[in-house]
Amino acid sequence: MSPFRKGIGISPTRFGKKSAYTDLLQELRKLQQDLLMLEAESAEILQRVDPRHRASAANLVHYLALRRRDMRPLQEKLATVGLSSMGRAESHVLSNLHAIIILLQHALRKKAQQTPASFIASSAPGADLLEINTDRLLGKPPANRRVRIMVTLSCDAADDYTLVKQMLLQGMDCARINCAHDNIDVWKRMIKQIKRARSKTGRSCRILMDLGGPKLRTGEIAPGLPVLKWQPQRDMYGKMTAPARIWICSQNDSFTCPAHACACLPVKGEWLAQVKPLDRLEFRDARGALRSLQLLEKGDKGYWAESTQTTYVKPGLKLYLLRTTRSGVVRRAGHAGEIGALPEMQGTIRLHRGDNLIVTREPIPGRPAQFGEDGQLLCAASIACSLPEIFTSVHPGERILIDDGRIGGVIRNVNIGEILVEITQARDSGEKLLADKGINLPDSHLDLDGVTATDIEHLEFVVRHADMIGLSFVRRAADVALLQAHLKRLDAAKLGVIIKIETRAAFEQLPDLMFTLLRSPIVGVMIARGDLAVECGYERLAELQEEILWLAEAAHIPVIWATQVLEGLAKTGKPSRAEVTDAAMGARAECVMLNKGPYVVKAIQMLDNILQRMQGHQQKKRALLRRLHW
Repeated sequence: MSPFRKGIGISPTRFGKKSAYTDLLQELRKLQQDLLMLEAESAEILQRVDPRHRASAANLVHYLALRRRDMRPLQEKLATVGLSSMGRAESHVLSNLHAIIILLQHALRKKAQQTPASFIASSAPGADLLEINTDRLLGKPPANRRVRIMVTLSCDAADDYTLVKQMLLQGMDCARINCAHDNIDVWKRMIKQIKRARSKTGRSCRILMDLGGPKLRTGEIAPGLPVLKWQPQRDMYGKMTAPARIWICSQNDSFTCPAHACACLPVKGEWLAQVKPLDRLEFRDARGALRSLQLLEKGDKGYWAESTQTTYVKPGLKLYLLRTTRSGVVRRAGHAGEIGALPEMQGTIRLHRGDNLIVTREPIPGRPAQFGEDGQLLCAASIACSLPEIFTSVHPGERILIDDGRIGGVIRNVNIGEILVEITQARDSGEKLLADKGINLPDSHLDLDGVTATDIEHLEFVVRHADMIGLSFVRRAADVALLQAHLKRLDAAKLGVIIKIETRAAFEQLPDLMFTLLRSPIVGVMIARGDLAVECGYERLAELQEEILWLAEAAHIPVIWATQVLEGLAKTGKPSRAEVTDAAMGARAECVMLNKGPYVVKAIQMLDNILQRMQGHQQKKRALLRRLHW
């Protein structure tokens, strides 16, 4: 028996008649021809790719040809005879297929036929190309971990060297600066802290600067009535555990509210001059409820008081001074005071299912719905949007999602200045709509420039200070080409380019986006799972992120696993079990990104630990059989 035949375990008892082997071999040869045919048809696309990426682009072509058919019947036949089922062939499609064909030819004692070669060959295996591309983009990995850790910097990092240093020491390999927030002065200070920390710690840290991109957001909302609210602390049973601590001062004094005050209550005129410690203030709050404040002690230009009840106050409410006489009788003393000016409340709009919302082209401050004395609707709620260009792209019947999908609606009418939306998704109690919240239009084909005028202004700074640039809300290959043109104009074509997949349009055009991206010498892909889940549906997210990982591996492009990784830990100091599992899944990418939060250093520590543990168990789709400990 041939050693090849013995080695692959093919025998008539396992697979059937010899003609079946021949049929399988013919099927594989036909598949090979199809892959090479699509490569030949894609010659123009491949020629435009950076020479360093041509083998990777050709492999992506082969993978697309492979996945445009249902491979499951063929995989079953291959697995039955103990051959590779091509289930992990992403990074080396043609060579994997060729190896199976050679084995079958030997098993059938056929003379190996000359295989038509790909006109683009690589001197390095696919896995090595991916590693090379990852090092170019993200820098060399730390000694004890393969997957890099990226951290989004908060504005605090601009002036907190200790924070940046601790992030580096605990495992941050890349720092992300979001150009949609803050300004050039803040970014400059952030970069200064990173460079200082790199110098002091000896650790490397690449800098990614994300362009804001054509992010669609809600406009400003007219401020609400000035109302001040405070409430005591209560336990889970509703029992008060601590009273609300209130700072009372004259509105004539320009005094900053103490940080540990629950609320600051300004009083008109010199009324506080007659107040003494241990007095009590009595008043009717904004709802007409009788409330009181117990004065405790005099401070600098004011008094500390305590309240044991939830209270709403507004300007102009009368305050009455209650004082206990020597005989123990409580009486009113002096003249009544009056609450002074209060800051206006942040504007909000409450929306319920069935409500109408008018989205305006003009940047008019949004307002809640207006009702007459008889309860009849006079005017629907309205809000502006940040990109009036969408008015020519949306149509009735298309969906609109606001604030990460918390509020959902259907467009019912569109005219030159307004879009009428019927709210179809909200909790029974309604949802608060705030300013500067994201808007997604998953069904609309938006004609927006991928690089905005603001982005072009920021590029002048970015190309001088960043190692990588992130293209946000990319929708089409032309968006990538536009950024590449601007980088060439600025003599920065060698800057790392990362496209963020966060729209439905980007996912649907992912191959075209990748072929265009590969025209740049240093590239990466970020799976921005927040907006992607909103646009494509949360139920599809797991499937989508897998497909992006597969295509990126086929193109040998490093992937950044982003959005809400260990978010509970970063924000509250305590992770959920689900997010720990999600962080472990990120080990299949080349980089995992954490967002900002007060406990971000703790999150870096945990992510570093998770990734080190997982790299012995998982690499891409391949389970690694590390020695177990029992």
